[in-house]
Amino acid sequence: MPHMTAFARNQWYVAAYSHEVGRELLGRTVLGEPLVLYRSEEDGTPVVLHDRCVHRRYPLSEAPTRLDGDRIVCGYHGFTYDTTGTCVYVPGQKRIPRTARVASYPVVEQDSLIWVWIGDPALADPRSIPRARHLDSPGWVTVRGMEPIDCDYGLLVDNLLDLSHETYLHGGYIGTPEVAETPITTEVDEGAGIVRVSRHMDDAECPPFYARSTGIEGRITRWQDIEYHAPCLYLLHSRIAPVGVLPEPDGSDPHGFHTEITYCITPSGDGTVYDFWAVSRDWATDDDEVTEFLRGNNHTVVMQDVTALDLLQKTLGTERHGYQELSINIDTGGLAARRILARLVEEGAKPVEKVQ
Repeated sequence: MPHMTAFARNQWYVAAYSHEVGRELLGRTVLGEPLVLYRSEEDGTPVVLHDRCVHRRYPLSEAPTRLDGDRIVCGYHGFTYDTTGTCVYVPGQKRIPRTARVASYPVVEQDSLIWVWIGDPALADPRSIPRARHLDSPGWVTVRGMEPIDCDYGLLVDNLLDLSHETYLHGGYIGTPEVAETPITTEVDEGAGIVRVSRHMDDAECPPFYARSTGIEGRITRWQDIEYHAPCLYLLHSRIAPVGVLPEPDGSDPHGFHTEITYCITPSGDGTVYDFWAVSRDWATDDDEVTEFLRGNNHTVVMQDVTALDLLQKTLGTERHGYQELSINIDTGGLAARRILARLVEEGAKPVEKVQ
């Protein structure tokens, strides 16, 4: 078995996009915990419960389980739960066993994302959730999707923090020779759990992803500024402009194209991860052709990552024990992320002191 990155449990993770959660029951697995998600009838707030009936473990997200108002009626024997996970009906008897309840999880809806907390509910602070405001801000248009990958979530973190792979894995889409050739700068805020990796290309080929969507012809300046908030949120602030066009002194950029690329990296179980991806832009926002081009093109890029990471996971599973991995300068960000994840796992494993 390849090495698996341990889960940091006392953290917020994205379980779904807002548009995925409604009055149909939705099943997801986060950190190995099966979840069922739905919206309450009264005010539309999201509810997240453990996805197994306490009686015979039937999945509550599967038909013929249904909602009766805001209560979930198990499709196997009719055990019924309210939004707190408390059982309010069992078949054939009036007395409801004290143990007849399923876990309810803290949930926050923010920036069109549904965040859940799998760890100790007493530690769930909504203010600690990192922001991705562009995902539902006025003036921005976003295309998005989600792909499950059969790999350790640490492999996806590595992949996204080292964009030099674009040159080779995503050539003809977002990769050009300059991405791999340009050195990076890395900043690490250990305390906040944030890794920043920047690659600024002064004179680069314009990849088809941008040439066809922006209409830029010829060489470009291209800036890729990554901001990874461990463990789940990855932001790539991307800027391109024709060569020689620099931002104004006040930071405004009339001739540049800013694109926000967002990934939410949610471990599903050991060796499986949800890859939530989104591309947001504040240019050509009325152009449906650009929207569909970016959707299709980025989906292709994501599927190239899925194929590569599926293969890498299988390959690591066949490695002899004690093999040596080589790391170089481009891995600085990824190695910092691994270090932060290990610390978050360790901190989550410590017993929490109860305040008297």
